[in-house]
Order: sequence, then C-alpha cells, then structure tokens
Amino acid sequence: MAEQDIKDKTEKMGFEAEVSRLLHMMVHSVYSDSEIFLRELVSNASDACDKLRYEAQTDASLMQDGGEFSIDITADKKAKTLTIVDNGIGMNRDDLIANLGTIARSGTAGFMDKLTGDAKKDVQLIGQFGVGFYSVFMVASSVTVTTKKAGDDQAWTWESNGEGSYTIAETKKDGAGTEIILHMKDDAEEFLDKWRIQNIIKTYSDHIAIPINLTTEETKPAEEEGAEPTTELVTETVNEGQALWTRSKSDVSEEQHEEFYRHVSHGFDKPAHTMHYKVEGMQAYSVLMYIPSERPQDLFDPARKNRVKLYVKRVYITDDSQELLPSWLRFMRGVVDSEDLPLNVSREMLQNNPTLKRMSGAITKKILTELEKMADKDAEKFEKIWETFGSVLKEGIYEDFERRDQIMKIARFKSTGVDGWTTLDDYISRMKEGQDAIYFISGAEGDILAKSPQLEGFRKKGVEVLLLSDPVDDFWMQMMPQYEGKTFKSITKGGSDLSNIKSEDGEADSKEDSIPEGEMTTLITLMKEVLGDKVGDVKTTDRLVDTAACLVADENAMDMHMERIMKAHNQLHEASKKNLEINPSHPLIKKLVEKAGDKGATDGLKDPVLLLLDQATILEGDQLEDPSAFAKRLADAMAKGLA
Repeated sequence: MAEQDIKDKTEKMGFEAEVSRLLHMMVHSVYSDSEIFLRELVSNASDACDKLRYEAQTDASLMQDGGEFSIDITADKKAKTLTIVDNGIGMNRDDLIANLGTIARSGTAGFMDKLTGDAKKDVQLIGQFGVGFYSVFMVASSVTVTTKKAGDDQAWTWESNGEGSYTIAETKKDGAGTEIILHMKDDAEEFLDKWRIQNIIKTYSDHIAIPINLTTEETKPAEEEGAEPTTELVTETVNEGQALWTRSKSDVSEEQHEEFYRHVSHGFDKPAHTMHYKVEGMQAYSVLMYIPSERPQDLFDPARKNRVKLYVKRVYITDDSQELLPSWLRFMRGVVDSEDLPLNVSREMLQNNPTLKRMSGAITKKILTELEKMADKDAEKFEKIWETFGSVLKEGIYEDFERRDQIMKIARFKSTGVDGWTTLDDYISRMKEGQDAIYFISGAEGDILAKSPQLEGFRKKGVEVLLLSDPVDDFWMQMMPQYEGKTFKSITKGGSDLSNIKSEDGEADSKEDSIPEGEMTTLITLMKEVLGDKVGDVKTTDRLVDTAACLVADENAMDMHMERIMKAHNQLHEASKKNLEINPSHPLIKKLVEKAGDKGATDGLKDPVLLLLDQATILEGDQLEDPSAFAKRLADAMAKGLA
C-alpha cells in the first residue's frame, strides 16, 4: 500500500475524557514504580497468546505458527526504542478503539475519583482498573502499535503521544499478533539496558509459561590488536517459563507468590492468604488462589463476576466462568487448572458441566475450611480478611442454602457488647438472664447506629445489640431468621419488651415513672388526636432512657432500614405508618402529662406534640414532611422558652 494511500485513510480520534486525564497524569508525573509498564505489556502479550490458544481449539486455521508462542523484546539504544512483539490473538480496528481508546473495565468513575495527585499512591491504581497499557506513557514520548487479528486479512496501526488523541490507519503485517514500539523518553533510557530489562522480567514475569526472548546489541572486543570492536545482536530467553501452579508448593517462594498474585489480580497489594494445592483421584486439578489484602475495584460491580482463571491442561480457557466459584467468593484471585475437562470445551458448555460443578463444590468447601482454620488459629488475620470481604461472604448466607450454616459460624459482627468483632456463638454466651432473642439494629453506618437512641434501654439493661451496617444484612436475615434456636429481633420494631430482663445490678425491671395509668392514657389519647394518620400508634416504651420519643415499625411490619432500601430501589411505593413510642420517665413527657388534662390542652399542646414527632423523625435520619412548619414550631417554642 502506497504511503499516500495510508495517510489518506488515517483516522484521528480523541481519547475518552477519563483516559485523557489519566494520560496527562502519566505524561507529566514522575513515578518511582515506572518499571511496571513492562510488566503490564508482557502480561497483556501473555493474555493475547492464551486467548489465541483457546480460540484455536475450535478453529485450527487461526494458529498459523503451529502453536509456538513467544514474546519477543528488542532494545535498540541507538534508535532509543523498546519493541515488544507477540504472536497472540491480535486486534482489529474496533478492538484498538475499545482497548486503547477507552478504559473498558468497570469502575472507571471510581478510578478517577481515587486519583490523589500523589504519584506513589496513584500508580498503585493503574492495574486495578485494567488501564495497564497506559503506563507506557510514563516512559515513552510516543507509542506505535501494529496489530492483526487472527483470522483477519487487514492489519492496523495505532499511534499516540499520550497528549489527548490517537490515530488509526490500515497497514500490512505478516501473521497475527501485536507489535508495540515505545520511543523512550530521555530520562527512561535505563529501560533499554539489558540487565535492567532482565531484572524486571525476572521480578514480575518469570512465571509466565511462554518464552520471553530478549534481543540486545552486544559489543565484542576485537580479535586482533588494532582492530575495531564488533557489535552483534544477541537473543536469549530470560524467563523460566514454568507455570507457577504446576510447581511443588515447597518450590515457590513468597516473593514469587506475590508477583504471580499481582499478575493475575492486576493489583499492587500483597495477598492476605495463599492456597496452593493439587487434587488427584476421581478428579485431577491444581489450584493456586489468593485472598487479596485490599478490595478489588470491581468487587461491588452489579455483574458480580469471578476473576479466577480456568485452564485445562495448562491451556487458558476463560477468566469469566461463573460456574467455577459462587459469586460470594468473587474476591478470590488465581488459577484453577483441570486435567479432566476437554480442551475444546466452550464457555457455553461450562454452564452445565458436571465435572466443573463437582470441582467448584470441592474448591468452595476448601476455601471455607481454610477460613474456618484461620478464624480458629489466627483470629487477627481472619478478622482483617473479614473486615475487607465479610460483606461479600455474607451474600452466601442469603444465596447458598447448603453452606449458610458454615458461613454463619465464621461470620463476624460489630456489637454494643465488645470492642472489635464478635461471633454469634460468643454473643449467645453473653446473653442476659431472661433474654430470648438476638437483638440487632441495621443502618447505613455503624458509627451512627451506635449512637441511636433506641439503644438506650438495652444499654441500661446491659443487653448486647448487633450493629449491622452492610446492605446484605437485611436480606440474609429473611433467609435465616434465627440462629441456634435464637430469633433475630430488630430493636427498631415494636415488641422489644425488656421487662423480663434483669438490670445490670440483678434487680428485676422497675417502673421509673410514677405517672398514674389514667393520666398517661389521657396524654396518649391527645397525641393520637393531634397526630392523626401521621403515625400508626402512640405507645409508652422502656427502650428509651435519655430521649423523649422515637419512631419504630410495627412488630409485624418490615424493618425500618429494609423499608428504606426497598424504597430507594423503587420496590416499595408507600411506606408503612410508624409507631411513636414515648419515654414516660423523660421530663418533657412528664410535663406534657401535667398539661394534657387542662382545658383546651389539644390546641395548646399541638405544636409540642408535632415537634416531638419531628424530633423522632430527624433521629431516624428521615426527611421531615414539612421542614418550614417544623422551623416555625421550633422558633415559637424557643421564643416561649426565652420569655
């Protein structure tokens, strides 16, 4: 194709806004970890070869090179270029735009929000969002990508200097695969040095089961005196090239595990726990999986996808098999390599494959067993993992009938009874005499829950209450309403009678107020008349100590926090009427009782009663029905108090 024809067909495009911001950060910042660009490019090349190997299982014509994959790196100090070539799956025009023009993986907005301007912190976010390719602009002034997708006739060239736009043009190329040429910056010439490149590959990519060949120019001394030294190109394989999971557990160092974990997770943290084992017998497979120490950025993506890679006889199949592990273990990272699945298995066939189903069940059981052992022998380590992934593990209580009891045993909760975490078994061991339920309060934030006025009576009696702040808590309790014969009971619902529970001093519950029953009935009748259908009922309560009133759901109604969640997701159109519970020992309630029997009390107490409801509504974190009316009532009350 003539050069002029190529120029005529060259398209200039702009990066996504998020990519432009990311590239600006990369181009204009200096990173202490800039060497990770080579790790990312080698990792991408390895994935491309794995994908072609998989596709060729069903279409042998795609494998033009007979299945001999390699990654070839050439350092040219004179030209100041570093070239990385693979003979993997390659890309077409649409792939180039999707992979190099956008941040395709979920979490883009979260990524941009987390950029701090601190170079060392920001660079650690690169791999976690699938934007590893863009790290090349930390070291390169411009990049040229030439690629051809396996099975296609047309090749393409992508070029950019990382300053906001890129070009795509048709070109020619022999064979499928991708060639990336980095035009190195003056301050990045160290990455053209043979020993520097070797060290990076040994550190980050030694485990990759594809030969990584490095070509450099070496100077040889003159053979005869007075002659000029000669230079020649020398190529050598610089990685060991054995899949880490095929090695004996004792032959893999902690450092190798860390780098392999970073390879499969695209993260920069260290694994919190490593599982490396082989199964032989009726089924044969190898497992090398890690529990991350930090949350992957796509952990709460609505798709809830697993990211464990499935191999068959060392041949990559997919990293998107939702049958390999349940979604409540989607934080796991690593590899499972089966000896029993057929090499030509398709992703569709995996959905109902009995071999994979049995393997999945055994691996899931093994993970839970590991967590149980850790919880028993190393509570501190387990609780760090639970703090990071407990909200995801609890999804299993809701979804997995077979394993929910096992998950409940290891589950950890915050509570009013202890600092740190507690188990349900420990909670039950601390239950008060006369207590027959496991009490809890649920909401969006644990710190706010701990200050709820509805806890006052429970604290006075020394009754422990679980503080549940994960959204999934409201759902799993529907599937498991009790534990070890003890019913879960929300303290934001009616029916929380504490009169049968002895106080901390061992004395039975005593009535703190001396208000005659008839006078209290008069006040309650007045309040019901004033409030009308704004509330379901008005009652006295022993759940309050320092607060005058609170709102609670009816005993048979939905929990208040669950109701808010349903409304937020448009699954509930009308909220139920809440009951207003009043504290008969509070000075304000006693004052209202004194006034309730006076002539014209209904009109005279209207504003105080409505203010009481407003106060209870605010304490629940709900919006007031009429903020303007509340402001006026509050101003009038203050004026009277200051008179």
